[in-house]
Amino acid sequence: MRVLLVEDDEPVAESLRRGLVRYGFEVEWVTTGTAALAAAAPYDLVLLDLGLPDTDGLDVCRALRRRGDVPIIVISARSDETDRVVGLEIGADDYVSKPFGVREVIARIRAVMRRVQPKAQPTTGPDRYGARLTVDRKAARVWLDGSEVALTPKEYDLLAFLTEEPGALMSREQIMEAVWDANWFGPTKTLDVHVAALRRKLAGAVAIEAVRGVGFRLVIAGPEAVGPRDGGPGNGGPGNGGPALGGPAADGGRVS
Repeated sequence: MRVLLVEDDEPVAESLRRGLVRYGFEVEWVTTGTAALAAAAPYDLVLLDLGLPDTDGLDVCRALRRRGDVPIIVISARSDETDRVVGLEIGADDYVSKPFGVREVIARIRAVMRRVQPKAQPTTGPDRYGARLTVDRKAARVWLDGSEVALTPKEYDLLAFLTEEPGALMSREQIMEAVWDANWFGPTKTLDVHVAALRRKLAGAVAIEAVRGVGFRLVIAGPEAVGPRDGGPGNGGPGNGGPALGGPAADGGRVS
């Protein structure tokens, strides 16, 4: 994923650039609005400071938006509500006030990209993850080695979220927002409890790796054959009988 970073403060830009590269992003860094508008390469997202030396960042944001619909996240020391409102109204997709952490920026980038990317077409059958695990998102059911796995609603939601991007590192904040509540402000110990339960129930069919201080990633054991697959008796799909034992949470509330 290609990111254009527009920031004239070198320590801030270097720290952010290193963090983005560490998470797998390709970053081009420019220090002025003129350079940002002259950048020719196509970018997937722009991180834009408002306090630029040659022009107001809001003018750059407005010009970029007139050119197209590339996602723009404003990063600025301006914390006044008026600046936030103006930035969002002229086309920014999100606004992050300085000081900020790299992980917060990463989480906001991923959240913005989820909103702007086209929805994948629904598949006609369950998805296979490796040789042993099958997830039927339409029916909210999971099979391991051909037998249905009994998951709680939140366990299913967590597995469904992690299997959306196998191998991608998801921050604790991202997971809590997606699986529990976008406004969750409590401890995240409940996430560790649910990860431990999934590890136990999935018996090594997939690995949920913890990255200290960041979050979790799902790694598929064996061949990474992921895609639609018609289910049937004996192949890990529907038809093995029994009710759906795991599904999306109905109440969307907090779980301790």
